[in-house]
Amino acid sequence: MPEILPFPGIRYERDGVELARVLAPPYDVISPAMRDELYARDPHNIVRAVLNRTPGESGYVEAGETLHGWEKEGVLRREATPALYVLEQTFTEGGRTFRRLGLLARFRAEDPERGIILPHEQTRKAAKEDRWRLLQTTQANFSPIFLMFPDPGARFSALTADTLEQPTLAHVTDDGGVDHRLWRVDDATRIAEWQGFLGDTKAYIADGHHRHATALRWRDEHGPDGAWTFGYLTPMESPGLLVLPYHRILSEGPSLEAATPRLAEHFDLSRVPDPGSAAAAVAESKARWAFALAEPGQGGLVAESRPSAETLLPVDAPSCLRALDPYLLHHGVLGPLLDIPDTAVSYVHSLAEAEEAVEKGACRLAALLRGTPVQQIVDVADAGESMPAKSTFFHPKLPSGLVTHPLAETS
Repeated sequence: MPEILPFPGIRYERDGVELARVLAPPYDVISPAMRDELYARDPHNIVRAVLNRTPGESGYVEAGETLHGWEKEGVLRREATPALYVLEQTFTEGGRTFRRLGLLARFRAEDPERGIILPHEQTRKAAKEDRWRLLQTTQANFSPIFLMFPDPGARFSALTADTLEQPTLAHVTDDGGVDHRLWRVDDATRIAEWQGFLGDTKAYIADGHHRHATALRWRDEHGPDGAWTFGYLTPMESPGLLVLPYHRILSEGPSLEAATPRLAEHFDLSRVPDPGSAAAAVAESKARWAFALAEPGQGGLVAESRPSAETLLPVDAPSCLRALDPYLLHHGVLGPLLDIPDTAVSYVHSLAEAEEAVEKGACRLAALLRGTPVQQIVDVADAGESMPAKSTFFHPKLPSGLVTHPLAETS
């Protein structure tokens, strides 16, 4: 596991600031329309620092001025004593209530070759450059890198037990109905227990690959102490660690009627009345691979693999990739069987968005997938491979603004 340290968190403190109105989702799930809504919601919403509307270099300069200006005005306060923070998120998904606990901490970013922190995604140059420019002007991390780690003995839960009995530092419910409770841990003995526990295992990046790559670049330019960055750590065995699917919106493709004979050799097929029924059937499927197609006005087609579906995959592909539904879909189905080019594929992370696209006829087809099991993600990371684009959506996301991590101890 990476080394961890307490840090002096920057938090909203001014009287009259309503926490629910100033938080924002991570930058990479904020649409232009959502950004406008967050701007209008409160003049101190953290989106004005995380992802403001000013284009070009001026936008990054403005972000730094905004953050540091809010500190000077007393809207934000940097805590006097370094601490760790325990975050509890309670939420409902698929009619069930879940709870996920995690630890917010300063941690040392590590090169993947060291085997301490392992990625499962490739990064994009433009996204890394964007986060790099923001880091230069703000000298702060707004969204933690989401790390998961094995904890078969449930020691994480034992270490948080006493903390959860204390008064909360903050309590807020976000727009998605996720309830967040935050506690501060500044006792030196307890911090040492956390450090000892987390130093014994490796971690896997769930979310935040571009932020981790940016931290490594900062280290390379500023020396070893530049590797310290902001993380959220949670056990991979937690029932609250949910991985939801990204669905595919296809602008080209055959009708369901035409697709059926092309798929029938390798998949057991069943027709369902609508995208919601198709997604539910796929989610419950026990087949090795499964997906569904939905067509405007024509319902859905659920495809569950037969043994012969394995022949659709590249023979030299690593087994960890061959196990993935998105890998089969992209390498064995969309192009080879349905003649759908990569350029016709876009992505949505909610079933509601896919259903809306089908209902409004805004797509030729929607491809609906299952969530990727955590163990498959671990297998890919351990093998040093990268998953297909948009294979995982960890839910719920971690809000920006609840605690901000400064690179320096003092402002």
